[in-house]
Amino acid sequence: MAEEKEGAAAEAVIADIQKKITDAFEVFDHECNKTVDVREIGTIIRSLGCCPSEGELHDLLAEVEEEEPTGYIRLEKFLPMMTKVLMERRYRPIPEDVLLRAFEVLDANKCGHLTKEELVKYMTEEGEPFTQEEMEEMLSAAVDPETNTVRYRDYITMMVVDEN
Repeated sequence: MAEEKEGAAAEAVIADIQKKITDAFEVFDHECNKTVDVREIGTIIRSLGCCPSEGELHDLLAEVEEEEPTGYIRLEKFLPMMTKVLMERRYRPIPEDVLLRAFEVLDANKCGHLTKEELVKYMTEEGEPFTQEEMEEMLSAAVDPETNTVRYRDYITMMVVDEN
């Protein structure tokens, strides 16, 4: 009897996860034919609280694309892959304290902010570089227009994803 209850609870969790995935997918299914443009998949995955790198996103796409890529991803392929990703809690967001330490390393003067120019340099020249579009999106949210700086503690608070 206890095993049946556990099984039913696990099925309910999976059903809930699959509903969230399907709901997120359907936002971008403009033709209502259970497909979305491949370029929307990153947005869908991130809306579900996952933060894969561009390389990891590329690997996920390779998993769900058709043998002959059509430019569209079908829900029937996306749903099992994404269910597994969420059940395994893969690509979790970086915790707030880790983000803070990263900004503090970049803040050579220990003044609590970076200049817009410093941020652009770090984000476009180090690690996995941001595209121009990603950089503009980040700057629009991060930079204080009056001081032209990024108060990183405020920005981190805005960036952190609530796990619940």
